[in-house]
Amino acid sequence: MYQESLRCLDALIALDGAGSAASMGDLGFLGLLLSNDHDVDGFVSSAIGPVLDHDAGGTTGLVRTVEAYFASGSSPTGAAKELHVHPNTVARRLKRIDELLGAGWQKPGRAVEVQLALRLLRARDILRRQRQSHAQAGIPGK
Repeated sequence: MYQESLRCLDALIALDGAGSAASMGDLGFLGLLLSNDHDVDGFVSSAIGPVLDHDAGGTTGLVRTVEAYFASGSSPTGAAKELHVHPNTVARRLKRIDELLGAGWQKPGRAVEVQLALRLLRARDILRRQRQSHAQAGIPGK
């Protein structure tokens, strides 16, 4: 715990936050990297949890919309093309995402965290499917 606190303090100083206080959770992805437990699920939840919860309710695929939005260079029109929906549909979804994540989710620092959380989510899903496939094929897991 002491070493983790020192790493948090060093990160704050490096980020021009000397004199302020923060926990590893407050540091976003830096906290994830610097912490002892590497709580990936906690990071993903803090970055995009409300969007995941929304999609878990069986409603519109906001996660896919955010992915398409960033994949298209933050272009709502490009996202609409990728998703095969009308641009107004993407605009409505982006407004809903603003409501869930707060208006600052598209700003550079926050956008990096949202994109990293999306990548971690996808990587976790792929690894889980591979483990399931290996288990079904009788391939021992590691």
